[in-house]
Amino acid sequence: MKIADLNKIEGRSYPARRRTQNLVGGASPIQCDNFSMGYVTLEPRGGQVPWHNQTQEEVYFVLEGTGEMCLGEELKIVTGGQAVYIAPAVFHQLTNVGETPLRMIYCYGPAGDVAHWRQELEGTLPRAGVQAPPLPEGAQPQYIDPPQNK
Repeated sequence: MKIADLNKIEGRSYPARRRTQNLVGGASPIQCDNFSMGYVTLEPRGGQVPWHNQTQEEVYFVLEGTGEMCLGEELKIVTGGQAVYIAPAVFHQLTNVGETPLRMIYCYGPAGDVAHWRQELEGTLPRAGVQAPPLPEGAQPQYIDPPQNK
């Protein structure tokens, strides 16, 4: 039996002030062909999954906290107990706008890596309104790693 224990998965911290722990796929002992799943913690007041898109369809399930969800041209506040469906190729961003950590589970399929993890670490995320569509009006700004601003 393969068990992924969140208490034993170190995960990875990203520049946009979030920690991602793979439960299915990535460094997890559980590997599937049809989906990947993970647990994400966004730091208070601005921790973010930056504006990006991917070829897989995805669901974000917010466990606790308050976030600003941008999906294509839409912007909504999401809170614990809510799930958001993200269609393939649609740009999206989730920003913690609360005073406490936002905790969520993502699930996308088919399984595989998504480019935005590597792009964020390398400072090569496509910029909203430049190499990517603009964020919805009134949205929190996209996290851009400082090397990209040089």
